[in-house]
Amino acid sequence: MRKDVRILLVGEPKVGKTSLIMSLVSEEFPDEVPLRAEEITIPADVTPERVPTHIVDYSEAEQSDEQLYQEISKANVICIVYSVNNKKSIEKVTSHWIPLINERTDKDSRVPLILVGNKSDLVEHSSMETILPIMNQYSEIETCVECSAKNLKNISELFYYAQKAVLHPTGPLYSPEEKEMKPSCIKALTRIFKISDLDNDGILNDNELNFFQRTCFNIPLAPQALEDVKNVVRKNMSDGVKDNGLTLKGFLFLHTLFIQRGRHETTWTVLRRFGYDDDLELTQEYLFPLLKIPPDCTTELNHNAYLFLQSVFDKHDKDRDCALSPDELKDLFKVFPYMPWGPDVNNTVCTNEQGWITYQGYLSQWTLTTYLDVQRCLEYLGYLGYSIIQEQESQAAAITVTRNKRIDLQKKQTQRSVFRCNVLGARGSGKSGFLQGFLGRNLVRQKKIREDHKSYYAISTTYVYGQEKYLLLHEVLPDFEFLSEADLACDVVCLVYDISNPCSFEYCAKVYKKHYMDSKTPCVIISAKSDLHEARQYYSLSPLDFCRKHKLHPPQLFTCNTAEAPSKDIYTKLTTMAMYPHMTQADLKNSTFWLRASVGATVFAVLGFAMYKALLKQR
Repeated sequence: MRKDVRILLVGEPKVGKTSLIMSLVSEEFPDEVPLRAEEITIPADVTPERVPTHIVDYSEAEQSDEQLYQEISKANVICIVYSVNNKKSIEKVTSHWIPLINERTDKDSRVPLILVGNKSDLVEHSSMETILPIMNQYSEIETCVECSAKNLKNISELFYYAQKAVLHPTGPLYSPEEKEMKPSCIKALTRIFKISDLDNDGILNDNELNFFQRTCFNIPLAPQALEDVKNVVRKNMSDGVKDNGLTLKGFLFLHTLFIQRGRHETTWTVLRRFGYDDDLELTQEYLFPLLKIPPDCTTELNHNAYLFLQSVFDKHDKDRDCALSPDELKDLFKVFPYMPWGPDVNNTVCTNEQGWITYQGYLSQWTLTTYLDVQRCLEYLGYLGYSIIQEQESQAAAITVTRNKRIDLQKKQTQRSVFRCNVLGARGSGKSGFLQGFLGRNLVRQKKIREDHKSYYAISTTYVYGQEKYLLLHEVLPDFEFLSEADLACDVVCLVYDISNPCSFEYCAKVYKKHYMDSKTPCVIISAKSDLHEARQYYSLSPLDFCRKHKLHPPQLFTCNTAEAPSKDIYTKLTTMAMYPHMTQADLKNSTFWLRASVGATVFAVLGFAMYKALLKQR
């Protein structure tokens, strides 16, 4: 909502503009009226909307046209004052003042107008018959008020309406000509309905309506008030209430009714609580709350964020198969202005046999977005209404900023849950196969992936010592001369070569010697396509001798040309090395160490899925 309101009073001389201002301030009719009142500011604590209000007078005798134009451009609302006993001043509203104001304001953001009929104490009749056609002709006219500066009639109401026209404008919400809400307003309220429909059954039940009421207005609805609301809807439409709950049609009807009855502030309170500005766009402050991330720190979702995302998944997994079908995914993203996940996401995370994103894959994609582009994650959580449903100040409350990586190295322990592994190798070495193998896809499944749906990332969970961790694999393009710091920064490095290609290992050796030989980043060499015949590498040292010379773990054999899903052991090893970069090669070669890590992985992978199934059954 605006921080302040600027009201300008214009009109013909002697219609009582200055008297209106002075009567408001002194609460009595002035004996002597100056040509023009000084600008006054009404403090926030004495205005109904708690917003400072500036009231500006205009005098043709004291001010030039240029000064008038400047005031028009600065005003948030303009009151055109006429005298109810002066026909000429009424005619001037349409022949002079409205055209003048419209010339000086942008067509797409017209300033709201209030027509003010002053001196009602001097006549017995009302001017409304003359004014109503004018109101119907000009959509920028918010309302018309008849008042008397002498009798103090409707003076405070006049300025309240002017303030309301700025803070709760009709224009963005409703079309008087069509007598219905505008498409942008319907779109915003539909998103609000979907967020508030916590079980996604298309109906707001009493609990959901009470949560909505408390969220927007800080007070619950009494049971009788709830019934009264539903009865109003029932009387006016047949499909507004279903199973004793409010449908989307009923919800939209109620807001149309609020607007038609002049209670725009109710609808605006709802819209602003859900992040909308005066143009019915979600504000930048709502979508991108401030989040400070120091250097060498990463971003992760916290426990409450995962619980929220789990509830969103459950809400849309209608058939309870622990995966989101294309229709279910589309329904989930209806509260977004665009589809955020493209077909590459299905090749970044785990999917079921039909290629649908599983529960684990869904959480993995959110984890990846948070790690790689936290601003986008904040935006997405904003669309889902995270701060509203979780009753937090903003979606920044969903993010954990990890401590500096140097501190982890010093303390020889980490609290992080997401670890990045960069996968480098010459073209055709098997990098993409290595990424897809992590998602449980063998060569047969990988061959079905379209080139334009390919992803350079793969993310899933591994278990180290019984702790669930995310490993994020990133395939780095093999442009040796153009490797950036971002390409090189990670927790563990995979150097992949094709065992059957004699030229393949040289690239790995060069990258290691140039970028990683003197770094503290753990490195692993992967002998990919190990099902093929091993060729002698042209490089001066064999891969095994190279590893011995540089005190690296021996090359790890890997193939995705398997009948079942490829083995996950190597991925557990990579995660462990990322978690414990300080461990010596002797520790890493210790078979008991790997056994403890990988047994934990198997047990917890089974337990994790069993626990999720149990939770589903409970719900």
